[in-house]
Amino acid sequence: MIWNLDPAWLMMAVAFVMVLAMFFGAALDVIMGDDGFGPIGNMLLFTVGFFAAILAVNYFGINVRDLKLATGIGLGGAFIGISVLAFFK
Repeated sequence: MIWNLDPAWLMMAVAFVMVLAMFFGAALDVIMGDDGFGPIGNMLLFTVGFFAAILAVNYFGINVRDLKLATGIGLGGAFIGISVLAFFK
């Protein structure tokens, strides 16, 4: 699904997710304090986790054409990724 996007749409999707991830990263930095990765680190982990979850689901053959489903999977993957990394930190 994600590889079928036009490069311009893919860049806009990444930019949109990064903007939202900055807000989540700043909020998580306030909540987690020293246990977090800083606002920029949280943003990068959130963005990577979002797209990694969508790519992983596509790799296993699940087609996510619905934007709500893709958003839910991405957000779930992002929060799971940050939680696992914070646990090991």
